[in-house]
Amino acid sequence: MDGAFFESIGLRGQSALGIVAFMAIAWLMSERKNQFPLFNAVAVVGLQFIIAIFLLKFPPASSALASLNSVVSALQEATTEGTKFLFGYLGSANPDDMVYEVTNPNGLFIFTFQALPLVVFISALSALLWHWGVLKWLVKGFAFALSKILGVGGAVSLAAAANVFLGQTEAPLLIRAYLERVTRSELFTIITSGYATVAGSVIVLYATILTNVDPSILGHIIVASIISVPAALLIGKIMVPPAIDEVSTDAAAGDSLQYEGSMDAFMTGVTEGGKLWANIVISILAFIALAALINIILAATGITVGGDALSLQRILGWLFAPLVWLAGIPWSESVAAGELMGIKTALNEILAYVSLTNLPEGTLSPRSQLIMIYAMCGFANIGSLGIVIGGLSGLVPSRRGDVIALAPRAMIGGTLATLMTGAVIGVLTVA
Repeated sequence: MDGAFFESIGLRGQSALGIVAFMAIAWLMSERKNQFPLFNAVAVVGLQFIIAIFLLKFPPASSALASLNSVVSALQEATTEGTKFLFGYLGSANPDDMVYEVTNPNGLFIFTFQALPLVVFISALSALLWHWGVLKWLVKGFAFALSKILGVGGAVSLAAAANVFLGQTEAPLLIRAYLERVTRSELFTIITSGYATVAGSVIVLYATILTNVDPSILGHIIVASIISVPAALLIGKIMVPPAIDEVSTDAAAGDSLQYEGSMDAFMTGVTEGGKLWANIVISILAFIALAALINIILAATGITVGGDALSLQRILGWLFAPLVWLAGIPWSESVAAGELMGIKTALNEILAYVSLTNLPEGTLSPRSQLIMIYAMCGFANIGSLGIVIGGLSGLVPSRRGDVIALAPRAMIGGTLATLMTGAVIGVLTVA
């Protein structure tokens, strides 16, 4: 056996240690440290491995996921027809569509006009599939499995399952009528699951951004969002355990999310997707400007690191390096990976994924790249705090105090859940 074999075993063991460590960190922040859900912890980790092994290692399942990349191409191609009509040559990266001579083909890609419009189209399709019952039955099936396997209440399992297909503010619509009376522990878990997953409307966008990293990336993004759900349910129960005499809240699927017809569903999806598109654009603009301003201030201090001026990215890299190391990243790559996790948390996951694609070749190994793709696949970032507080407070004003108090801690919980998911993939992936 060569050194590479033992290195692989060591890195897998490092990821296994991380799974335990992330649960331990959540326990240290628990409101009731004497109520650690040991059975749930074992069940959740086992369920994560079973789902991941089935979807990634079972040839028929992995082949089916790989074939979804043709779906990405079709959706991107269809969306491009709309962007070219609206924005002209700005909406296309094809040199043949340009009205001037192209001297730098690499400069044709315009994120706002070519990649982001996908969220509008996917949002519309998602609403249509919900109205037709396709997504509704997928959500109900997943929620039923979570409820039976993990013993989670109906309201929580339904909202958590819906997060895989809808957004962190849309999913609670399914249990709007129950938000008034869900327990504090359940509300925390619902918010945490929203932070630990991503909306169906942006899954294809992430796949488009990361195509150059891994051609079969869409399947990984889907798997990441699915297996982060049980992790979020566990972390939520660890950090804010239910009271001893607490009774879980039941729920019926989709009572509060209805459309008048197919056209109403499609146009509602378009409207919501348009809001999301605008929110992403202005958020990215503001956060990049904020990061640049911080870097200008840090550069003015004259502090250098390795000959380069101190930067926000470097500081975030130091802060998150131990956490990504626990997920299975080699220490030599941990600062670079920590910078990505820091960008994801302080800014958003879109900028983090774009930063991943722009890393110099060889900065991260293929295994480390895959771990980070999973670990960053969630909405746990500072910008989402406002979205969650505003969205849930609007749905249930009487619980605004609870939402404001729980949302920041839930963001930490969502981050721990996605890191735990990254560690699971680290155990399964050969170096």
